[in-house]
Formats: sequence, structure tokens, C-alpha cells
Amino acid sequence: MRTHGKILAIFLCAALSALVYFYAGNAADERSLKQAWGGSSAALKGGNAAPADSAKSPQQAAQGQPRSNWQGIKLLTQPTSMHAKPRVRTEWGRALPRGPIIGETMHLAAVVCGDRVEEAFTMLKSALLFSLKRIKFHIFTEHALATVFDKGLKRWPRFLSPRFQYSIYPITFSAENAEEWKNLFKPCAAQRLFLPVLLKDVDSLLYVDTDVLFLRPMDHIWSILKDFNSTQLAGMAPDHEIPKTGWYSRYARHPFYGAAGLNSGVMLMNLTRIRGTLFKSSLIPTGLSWEDLLQPLYEKYKDLIAWGDQDLLNIIFHYNPEYLYTFPCQWNYRPEHCAYGSNCKGAEEEGVSILHGIRRVYHDDKHPAFKAIYDVVRKYPLEDNMAHALFEPLQSKFLDTVNTLCGRVPQIFLKQVEKTMRTMFEQRLIVPTKPQPK
Repeated sequence: MRTHGKILAIFLCAALSALVYFYAGNAADERSLKQAWGGSSAALKGGNAAPADSAKSPQQAAQGQPRSNWQGIKLLTQPTSMHAKPRVRTEWGRALPRGPIIGETMHLAAVVCGDRVEEAFTMLKSALLFSLKRIKFHIFTEHALATVFDKGLKRWPRFLSPRFQYSIYPITFSAENAEEWKNLFKPCAAQRLFLPVLLKDVDSLLYVDTDVLFLRPMDHIWSILKDFNSTQLAGMAPDHEIPKTGWYSRYARHPFYGAAGLNSGVMLMNLTRIRGTLFKSSLIPTGLSWEDLLQPLYEKYKDLIAWGDQDLLNIIFHYNPEYLYTFPCQWNYRPEHCAYGSNCKGAEEEGVSILHGIRRVYHDDKHPAFKAIYDVVRKYPLEDNMAHALFEPLQSKFLDTVNTLCGRVPQIFLKQVEKTMRTMFEQRLIVPTKPQPK
């Protein structure tokens, strides 16, 4: 009897411990999810709950339109209870835990005005799909679009909630003639110049245009911050690989960086260094802070600049080249890198890391390879298996673009996506598609 009593006591203790562990663990998970959305209330913040119609597109969700484009998609999120950690079912039926990510948070900023909402959501999706660390999205947009972004991001699947945060800000220019700044070049584009002033609590930031797509983890370009030397405070790619045929070398009427100028569509910034640096210029003999430099620089060159804020950045780094880190072209791959033959050696060797669809090439048939990638990422349902619903459609679409502009070298597009998916498989973030029976 004593032996049976001891066994029963041990069993009861073990069961009690398991219950305590279960409820404490779920409570901790719930707290960590809530903490992920804390912070300043100055901007519109995102929550972490996803309604049942999370498969809607952002525009349909915001406007109450039917979800016809998304019918037939099988939701793969299967939480076991209201507070249990979400688990993702793969095509193999094996669940992969997606708990809160511990460690550094990466910061990604975008400025969205006018009809760029769909592009912006597709860009944010591409960043999140491949990322390994948590991302904080900083979205600067017009008042009428703020609700669209808030509702759209809240409808992303619940299992993604621990992987990203977001804040939505109004378009703001801390300078004279705010309306003039807003309409400089493309609507609101000049907002990127004021990010060091507006995001005073952010140490470092990656800014990208809405027509950018990530084809490898954002973590990789974020790690370049560690490669900055003691003076470098921003990173950008050249505007052209062949200076004599580039726009700046042929047409610019103002100073610009290097032999071919800079493209500002992808810009990595150490905001702390920018705020603490005095910049040389042609304005006064002594240096000026970033905030004090922008308005007088614009006043001096506004009749000479064609590309707005990008030209102003070229002027700044023309006089301060020691402050710039230059990216290789695969980090800002644009149509001119392949339209008349491939001229981006880095992309040929490693694949395209970040695709930049300038001049609205995602929306016409002039560069089918660019459009193919955009369409596949745009249509990719976040709940689905990545190998099955993302990579396989990319492969099939490129069969139709081999003999077209920028389709003559389609392998450089797919090379990086394949490497990225292999990395994610090794990180156990995705599982390959189970072969389907014929």
C-alpha cells in the first residue's frame, strides 16, 4: 500500500506541475504579445488581433468589398485555444511554432501617398515574408489612408503578430513651405528627408520606396549597419553602373555624389549619427545640422533639381562623401540593370537582393520579369505554404519571360529567392511543399 501511495503522490505532483506550467506559459505568451504593441501614443498603433476574415486583401477589408479574389484559400493557422501560442500547419501536416521573436528589432520606413497603397502592402509583405528578426514598420501617409493601413495590417494572420509592429504617422515637414515640400517631385516623397528629425527615438532605420520588393531577408541589409566605419551614417546604391550613360553624369545641373550619382529608393540610415553630425555645404563656411541644412539647401537648388529629394541627397553627399556607405547594385536592382544587357555583376553572382520597380514597371508589360515577381508576391496568401504558393509560381511565370527585356537573365531573379527560401528552411520557418500525387 505504501508503495502504491507513493506512486499515486508522485503522479499527482507531476500532473499539478504540468497544469501550472501550461497556464503560466499561456499567460506569458499573452503578455508578450500585448507588450509587442506598446510605445508612444503620438502615432496610430497597430494591434495584434486578426479577425476571422484575415484572408481579405487590405483594400477589400477597408472598403467592405467582397473577398472574391481570395476564395478557396485554406487558412493554415490553427490556434489550440484563445490564449495558446498559434501554430502553423504546413502541407506536410507538421506544426511549426511561431512565438514572439526575442532580440533586436529592425526598423523599416515607407512614405505612401496617392495610389501607392497596394504597392506599399506588397512591399511590407515581402519584407515580413523573408525576415528573421522582428520588424517595426513606420508608415507615413495621408490622413485618408491611415485607416486603410491600420485595418489592413490588423487583418494579417494572427500567427504573424509577434513578428512585426507598426506605427502610422501623418505627413509632416518641419520646415517652411510645407505644401511645397509635399509636392516636391512625387507626392510626399520628400518626407524621407525629415525622418531623422521626426523619429527621434529611433537609432537606425531602413527607408525604401513603395515600389521595392525584398527577395532576401531584410536582416542581411540591416547587418550592413555594422559595416559602417566611424564616419559613415547612411548607405545607398549608385544611380547607374556605367557613369557615361547615367542621368546625373549627362544632365545634372547641380553637384552629385561620385561619378554616377545616388539612387535614394533604398536608404539605410544611422539616425543617431545623422542627428549628431554637422554637414559641409556651399551655403556657409561652417557645418550645419541635418535639420538646419534642408531648407536653405532647397532654396538654393530648387530651380536646378529634377528628382527632388534624391537630388538634395546627392548634393549633401557630394560635399560629405566620407559619410556615405555605397551599396552594390543587387541591393537596389532596377530595370536599367538588365534592359540593354546585364550590367550588375553582383546580381549575376549572388542574385537580386532588393528589386526596385521604378517608373511603374510593375504595372505595365515593358519589363515582364519585374511584373511577374510583383504579381506573385502581391497575390501570395500569407497563410499558405511558401514553396508551393510563392516559389513555384515564380518559376512558371519566368518561362514566359525568357525572351523579353529583363527576362533574358531570369535566373538572377530566382537565384536569390531560392537561396532565401533555403535559409528560411534551415531556420525552420518554412517546410518544403509535400509532393502532390499525380
